[in-house]
Amino acid sequence: MTIAVKFFASLREQVGTGEVELMPEQARSVAEVWSQATADQPMPANTLMAVNMDYVDAAHPVTDGDEVAFFPPVTGG
Repeated sequence: MTIAVKFFASLREQVGTGEVELMPEQARSVAEVWSQATADQPMPANTLMAVNMDYVDAAHPVTDGDEVAFFPPVTGG
């Protein structure tokens, strides 16, 4: 199986794709998923992260079959 990685809104434009698949041995945390999926691009401040639709922090572990999503910070009034 794989880890499905999804990028939304401006992050999709920054990374150049909306979805990437990683092998489970490539990353053990959300931060490592970002690093592997983006060729070590720096993660923008206040990026929202989710694993299997639950918001998490960058240190959260990932496992085979997880879906990891990255969202730009939400603003508005």
